[in-house]
Amino acid sequence: MSAEILDGKATAQQIRTELAEEVRELTEKLGRPPGLTVVIVGEDPASKVYVRMKHRACGEIGIASEVIEMSVETTTEELLATVKRLNADRAVDGILVQLPLPKQIDEQTIIEAVAPDKDVDCFHPINVGLMMVGKARFLPCTPAGCLELLRRAGHTTRGKNVTIVGRSNIVGRPLSVMLAHRGEMADATVTVCHTKTRDLAAECRRAEILIVAAGVPQCVTADMISPGAVVVDVGVNRVEDTTTKSGYRLVGDVEFEGAKGVASAITPVPGGVGPMTIAMLLTNACTAARGHLGV
Repeated sequence: MSAEILDGKATAQQIRTELAEEVRELTEKLGRPPGLTVVIVGEDPASKVYVRMKHRACGEIGIASEVIEMSVETTTEELLATVKRLNADRAVDGILVQLPLPKQIDEQTIIEAVAPDKDVDCFHPINVGLMMVGKARFLPCTPAGCLELLRRAGHTTRGKNVTIVGRSNIVGRPLSVMLAHRGEMADATVTVCHTKTRDLAAECRRAEILIVAAGVPQCVTADMISPGAVVVDVGVNRVEDTTTKSGYRLVGDVEFEGAKGVASAITPVPGGVGPMTIAMLLTNACTAARGHLGV
């Protein structure tokens, strides 16, 4: 058996095409394009790549995108001042502070400083709380991207055993909450695994849908996957590869070559969840703009 490849790049392009029309309508109503500002602090190479991708994706569909680059020596107070200025700017509908931040900055203070109605990452405690009770203003981008990719490929979670490997605030925890709500892409029986899980392989094999967001290269192997399961690999890891020009290659948290012979469907890395995360960010930016219109 060879698994269906869940093409996040193609699906994200479909979403961007749909959003482009919405952006045109919002631009007419607002008298300006929806605005998204990304703040990046420091020189982290991966963060810089992500920010460039987000900026380019905004431009493709007509969202006004601003990137503010700040020095690695930036203090919490300096970053707070920038966030407060953006909160007050009526032309800015969404604010994204790229994580991780340098160690001298209090990350939680910055997260809580972003105005909840501009928090397109859905990290603010108010937005997390709204999501918890099923009244989400925004959905966190990577979890939403996972579910939208599954939905558009015809894989419902309703009634399924879904196992999540990883319990981060960015992916594992919010995804478990979203899956436990009611709905087509919810109504799941959810298991969350982590570093203290006693028998990870056994828990993974119970899954009809396995979502891996552990941040550990190729930690889930073919023998840990139930035949016919759907596998969503959220991980993006650099591993050394002297045969490439860059000296490294990107791999997921799942050992792809082995897994695709067992799973019924699987996301590739790259080209799976990553493009969907950006598509959901654009969706949230449009949601924020609609909210500022009162619609």
